Order: sequence, then C-alpha cells, then structure tokens
Amino acid sequence: MITTLLQAAPAGGGIMSFLPMIAIVVVFYFFMIRPQMKKQKEHKKYIEELGVNSKVVTTAGIHGRIVEVSETTFLIDVGSGVKMRFDKSAVALDASKAANKE
Repeated sequence: MITTLLQAAPAGGGIMSFLPMIAIVVVFYFFMIRPQMKKQKEHKKYIEELGVNSKVVTTAGIHGRIVEVSETTFLIDVGSGVKMRFDKSAVALDASKAANKE
C-alpha cells in the first residue's frame, strides 16, 4: 500500500517549481524597485544643483526663495522678510520648473 502511494507522487520539482516565484521577483524589480531608485537618484542630483535665489516648493507646500545653503539645510525666504530653515530633503521641486509645466 505504501509503495503505491510513493509511486503515485509526482516526480517533478527542481528549478521548474521555483520558476514562477523567480519571474515574480524579476517583474517586481523592473516595475517597482528600479524606477524608484532612478527617481531618488534624480531628486538627489536636483537637490545638489540648487543654489541661492532658486525658487522652490517644499513638501509641506511652502513656496519660497533660497537665501542660504548649508551642508544639510536651506534657509528659505517665504515672503515679507520671513525666513525659515528647511532640511534639504524637504524641498520637493523647483517652482520655476513647476510654473513652466503649467
């Protein structure tokens, strides 16, 4: 009886059973991970290129002009002489480029 059960079991396995999982990982990498890494790299390059008098928009939606650049922060003039210090990662986009898109 036991020998008939063992003979009825499929003899497959190996790499073919892992092929769908490998395909899912490859698709996930090319459609999710790689584009996100590219976007992060472009944003980092953009932040490094910003300088004094650049008009920017922060992630909080505050529009202003960069007055001072330090190693990790920007001092941004938001109008009427009000200046606020923001971390470089808080700058979302260049306001002049955003105006040109519209």
